[in-house]
Amino acid sequence: MHKILEFQDVSVTRGQREILHHISWTVAVKQNWAILGLNGAGKTTLLKMIHGDLWPTTGQLEVLGGQFGHVNIPELKTRIGWVSTALQDQLHAWESVDQIVLSGKFATIGIYQETTAAEMAQARQLLTDLGGAKLLGKPYAVLSQGERQLVLIARALMAHPALLILDEPCNGLDLFAREELLTRVRQIAQQPDSPALLLVSHYTEEILPDFDHVLLLRKGQVIRAGQRADLLTQSVLSDFYQHQIQLQDLAGERVAVYPG
Repeated sequence: MHKILEFQDVSVTRGQREILHHISWTVAVKQNWAILGLNGAGKTTLLKMIHGDLWPTTGQLEVLGGQFGHVNIPELKTRIGWVSTALQDQLHAWESVDQIVLSGKFATIGIYQETTAAEMAQARQLLTDLGGAKLLGKPYAVLSQGERQLVLIARALMAHPALLILDEPCNGLDLFAREELLTRVRQIAQQPDSPALLLVSHYTEEILPDFDHVLLLRKGQVIRAGQRADLLTQSVLSDFYQHQIQLQDLAGERVAVYPG
């Protein structure tokens, strides 16, 4: 497999509204991408398609070597890790953290298969390795937002995915919880067997240097796609946002964007 995913002239229409407009985009193996866009850009629709929850109205989509229309979607989902605050509403809140992490092996909400002590031990070890040992045994409902996101990351990694999608993972986190979470993401990215990473965010400061490529999405269209060094510049982002912006360099090769 030479590519993680490929959109070929993909459009999505709902009623009279075209949500995505002729998207052509390829993610190669060993690339990590950040998708940047304002509200209404089409980011969520793009992710749902990659995850197999939506299909193109026109065009072709291939994910992890499987072309939509010729691939088993439930099986494909077990190869894609998904981290999103929207997922929290679907989880069984009073289920234990251990069970929620383990459910990621089956890409299901809840566990309906027979499991082994070894699989449970693996789930607990995975959360421990991410720094969440103190969460083991707790109900998901009592966790803070940052702790919940950490559990979702462990859950997403449980099936050893080829692709890990981080859908606004810092949403609702305070400054310190955000940095802790991004530290965990960086640790994952730097592992030799790391899955391909796909980060969606409103904020450039969340785009770690490990995300070497950036997709700029506006009103359902790809405005630019390429190397982060070429796109995270004042001129490119001013054009993208259609407003004058200020770019500020931050520690760790990160940048922040402010209006003005």
